[in-house]
Amino acid sequence: MSASAAIATTDKTLDIESIRAQFPILKTKIHGKPLIYFDNAATTQKPRSVIDAVRRYYESENANIHRGVHTLSQEATAAYEEVRKKIARFIHAADEREIIFTRGTTESINLVAASYGSKFKPGDEIILSAVEHHSNIVPWQLLAERTGAKIRVIPMNDRGELAMEEFPRLLSDRTRIVAVAHLSNSLGTINPVRKIIELAHARGAVVLIDGAQWIAHGPLDVVQLDADFYAFSGHKIYGPTGIGVLYGKAALLDAMPPYQGGGDMINSVTFEKTTYAALPHKFEAGTPNIAGGIGLGAAIDFVAGIGLENIAAHETQLLQHASRLLSEIPGVRIIGTAREKAGVISFVVDDPPMAALDVGLRLDAEGIAVRTGHHCCQPVMDRLKIPATARASFAVYNTKEEVDLLASALRRIVSAEVARAPQQPAPATSPFASPDAAANEMIETFEFLEDWEQRYELLTDLGEKLPPMPEALKTEANRVHGCQSIVYLHAAKRPGTADTIDFLAYSNAIIVRGLVALLLRVYSGQSAKAILAFDDRAFIEKLGLDKNTTMFRRTGLDGMVKRIRAEAARLAG
Repeated sequence: MSASAAIATTDKTLDIESIRAQFPILKTKIHGKPLIYFDNAATTQKPRSVIDAVRRYYESENANIHRGVHTLSQEATAAYEEVRKKIARFIHAADEREIIFTRGTTESINLVAASYGSKFKPGDEIILSAVEHHSNIVPWQLLAERTGAKIRVIPMNDRGELAMEEFPRLLSDRTRIVAVAHLSNSLGTINPVRKIIELAHARGAVVLIDGAQWIAHGPLDVVQLDADFYAFSGHKIYGPTGIGVLYGKAALLDAMPPYQGGGDMINSVTFEKTTYAALPHKFEAGTPNIAGGIGLGAAIDFVAGIGLENIAAHETQLLQHASRLLSEIPGVRIIGTAREKAGVISFVVDDPPMAALDVGLRLDAEGIAVRTGHHCCQPVMDRLKIPATARASFAVYNTKEEVDLLASALRRIVSAEVARAPQQPAPATSPFASPDAAANEMIETFEFLEDWEQRYELLTDLGEKLPPMPEALKTEANRVHGCQSIVYLHAAKRPGTADTIDFLAYSNAIIVRGLVALLLRVYSGQSAKAILAFDDRAFIEKLGLDKNTTMFRRTGLDGMVKRIRAEAARLAG
């Protein structure tokens, strides 16, 4: 069924089951349960029409574009350039030349920072907002480091809304660019971008809007909005990864130098001088992601067939329903309560305290995919004084019944945590004669367990028995900066020994406490020399933790091992 047929002709409500039928992945089972996919702010799933468009290109249309005279190249070029026209119509750009293909929002922002920002000088000012994704912070910091420009920030309130009363005071004659998100990926706040653009233009500044989150959730007219630059990614709007768009006003793009050099962005090349192609090709060096572009065109057709107004109305109902149900669960607190929101609900469990990582893992066991962590928005988490949240984000294929299941699962998880009996702490010191002996015992135990669910239970049990760490030792000096939890690690040489080291550690996430306990079982009470001689990489590989990036990287396991070895090296010296 086509996307346009998914709208009922009687009451204009969406036929969600027909829409869901277009997404093959939604038939997947996770841990034996139907997949409930609430990680759409990270990436959306792909409808059959997009999958077929990419496959068809590779099966029957594959050729490089623009410079070929043969039929396949001509057809591939026509298909690719038609997508550019389609995107221009979709966002109501005045001219298809204003559509630049990139790898995604991140590259689009980097392009503007590097090219438009190439003439910035000391004292120039860049204004960002407190709710930005790292992709709309770091490129500007790199530019500021290169040029001496200064970054100023629009603050936010406790609800996650921008303090717009402060924005006019931040603007000055030195303001060169304002870069803000249309929709916050971590909180779901819809920022007042029209007002921001109006005020910035009144002071002579240009404005870049990060539209990565908004593009699939509401209508966009870049001319009416009067945005100077607008960036978004294909994979956020049901398209492939690795393809994105930068819209820029033609006058601005014409005046900007190329971002990258290479084939297809030139008119002529000699060793003395190169002249550049006209828009949009000046900014599209090298062979592009042709299949991704064609897939993005199919995704635009899919969304346009349903209608962004209809999608927005459906997702608003889901957000309201989820907000009501989650707010009724004792101990759960919603993070981000702006008056204008879309598509995203972030939350934490305060009572009993549960790390977002633990919540996410337990929801995954129920077949429910949510995102946990700081969502590449560490300044947001710092402002709200929390390390991380769990985030459910919605798409057109989600249902109220799925939201009900999320709320029911979360209620059970919280209730189980309340009922969980405290465990007797295990000894802080390893009972083994060497790190290798301890490691071999743990490897044998892991090999005996059949799957990751059982290994997760073992790590949970180890974490519950981790010896407590005195509050006085939970200092910044002992902090191990991971991605998804708070971790402290303290090392001390045992009195009366040459180099025996005892470790104490803590994490607010039970799964990370389990990993910490596993490491302490191997290292604590061993000599610095033995710790430094131990092959930790081989140990982690034999446990299989290197194959699970959530366990290895995002939990901070790698950082913990490095800290232990650093402490051993320090105390050995």
